[in-house]
Amino acid sequence: MSTLKFCGECNNMLYPREDKETRTLLYACQSCEHEEIATDTCVYKRVIRKPVGEPKDVLKNAATDPSLPRTRSVRCYNCNHPEAAFFQAPTSGEQAMTLYFICCNPSCGHRWRD
Repeated sequence: MSTLKFCGECNNMLYPREDKETRTLLYACQSCEHEEIATDTCVYKRVIRKPVGEPKDVLKNAATDPSLPRTRSVRCYNCNHPEAAFFQAPTSGEQAMTLYFICCNPSCGHRWRD
């Protein structure tokens, strides 16, 4: 995995840059002319760790999102609150859509799927 790189001449940070002639990735200093060839082509990596089966874009404060529809026909299994926000998303490994609920109680925020 890539880490921050610093110039060996002036100790400023090196930034990724493409050498268009040779089509290679370089790290270049913006203060001096120092450049070095990148040993790893990964410039940035983001790892998202979520429970299996849960959509990756579900946020903890999704229940406060005014664009999500709400229902009073289900109760939260955790706190018995009578209102939940809901949305549909594909489940990994399945072709069907899954219905997800988020408790609208601000102190609960429990999420479940139908």
